Amino acid sequence: MTKTNNEIISQLNKIAFLDRDGVINEKMPEGCYVTNWRQFKFLEGTMSGIKLLNDFGYKIIIITNQRCIARKIITEDMLNQIHQKMIEAVADFGGRIEAVYYCPHNIGQCFCRKPDIGLLLQAEKFCAVDKVNSFMIGDSISDFNAGQKYGIRSYLLKDEENLEGLVRKIFEI
Repeated sequence: MTKTNNEIISQLNKIAFLDRDGVINEKMPEGCYVTNWRQFKFLEGTMSGIKLLNDFGYKIIIITNQRCIARKIITEDMLNQIHQKMIEAVADFGGRIEAVYYCPHNIGQCFCRKPDIGLLLQAEKFCAVDKVNSFMIGDSISDFNAGQKYGIRSYLLKDEENLEGLVRKIFEI
């Protein structure tokens, strides 16, 4: 589903699609999930990376698999509260996240779960995407493959990197 800033953006836009866990916030151990705001820890370089992308004219859209909903570990309302606080914290830093799209399904139950492109297609309904200048940043091969299948450049955030460092590398600054 989605959380947006309540406006439809019609002209072509440069979009930085970002995965959440492992790109924006610390990834929990395998099989564990961020279930409340206290557990959500921004990774170093995340806020400055988002602000840098905004400064380069990019709109930020978060694309994230959240199977914790299918597993009934948290509700969609609880997830939306976490996302709202994430958006507010980024705004307090001077950045802006336009929307968050998440897949609440289990593996094999949908076409929105990355590496499928359903979430990217949902985002396209909200915001006209300039595919030539847009890209996906993720920390897993499913993120990378989703961006490629959608027809945009994809970047894999390595363990030793952070978002700001990768953005600087992309823009050669």
